[in-house]
Amino acid sequence: MMNDGMLAGIIEAILFVSGEAVNPDDIAMALELPEGAVEKALDSLEGRYQEAGMGLSIRRFGGKAQLATKADFAPYIERVLQPIQRRSLSQSALETLSIIAYKQPVTRMEIEAIRGVGSDYAIQSLVSKRMAREVGRKDTLGRPILYGTTEQFLSHFGLRDLKELPAIPMGDEQTTFLANDQLADDYIQPE
Repeated sequence: MMNDGMLAGIIEAILFVSGEAVNPDDIAMALELPEGAVEKALDSLEGRYQEAGMGLSIRRFGGKAQLATKADFAPYIERVLQPIQRRSLSQSALETLSIIAYKQPVTRMEIEAIRGVGSDYAIQSLVSKRMAREVGRKDTLGRPILYGTTEQFLSHFGLRDLKELPAIPMGDEQTTFLANDQLADDYIQPE
């Protein structure tokens, strides 16, 4: 029988070796443990990493957990590792991604109606960067492709789920394109 400290160490090692986000349910199943034990160990690791001076953190998004470096240490990491600069998103890609995030599932024509310009290139760019993907087809004439966001989108923007998207200011009111009960992670697609 493993104790809590050993389980936290095992989970830390799994997250480190994986490098990707891992579903706690998958860890629990593989280790033949109750799901609550894995969540408790993740909470313990998260608390330990929140201590001052620690360089790692546990990021949770899309129901998964990932071992990551703290953003505060990014300048030092970049100086040492001199990483290839991550290509940033263009203004048109950001506009398109915002529309997809708030209105998903959404068609290209709906995106273009909101933006007022063609969005083929921006959509394809987002799909190739794994920030958006096809989530189905609309049940209308022509059966246009519906787009939604991905776990990569959540990870990139540091969101646990779509409910963390900020409200959109509209004059004196705060609103979102969708009612909160409609804003669900049903369209987040695992990679």
